[in-house]
Amino acid sequence: MNEVMKAILDRRSVRKFTDQPVERAVLEELTQAALHAPSGMCKKTWQFTVISDPAKIKELADAIGSALGRDGYDMYRPTALIIPSNERDSKFGMEDNACALENIFLAAHALGLGSVWINQMRTICDDPRIRALLTGYGIPEDHVVYGLAALGYPDGAPGSYKEGGKVVFVD
Repeated sequence: MNEVMKAILDRRSVRKFTDQPVERAVLEELTQAALHAPSGMCKKTWQFTVISDPAKIKELADAIGSALGRDGYDMYRPTALIIPSNERDSKFGMEDNACALENIFLAAHALGLGSVWINQMRTICDDPRIRALLTGYGIPEDHVVYGLAALGYPDGAPGSYKEGGKVVFVD
């Protein structure tokens, strides 16, 4: 089977990570995968912010948990985050970032990492506490965060594939 198809069919969300840090060279590869994702009209109005400092990851997780009213929220304790953001007025910003995240997830899987999509940011990225953190991480104030990639080395096997969806061929 083609390696790309194998990665697509084998990748699963990982919700438990070891404490092993993700090497900077690996994070650089993942950002290259993100930068090469499709972008509406090739505008590429995005930015990718990489966080590997455990204290900053916890700080963001705590803020997200607070905004959501979920005590103890920890984003599954990843050792790295890649946060795509996009200009607020970008017509295709959400879709562009989704394509970039998928590239990150597939590349992470191919490199032996686990990943999970943290999708709550879309509705809370302008919460004052979260926005202050994002700004402090270098994310422009006129950018929206629709979701982020939580990354790390998997601790155990990921879950099984859940069947669903429907395919219709029209000849």
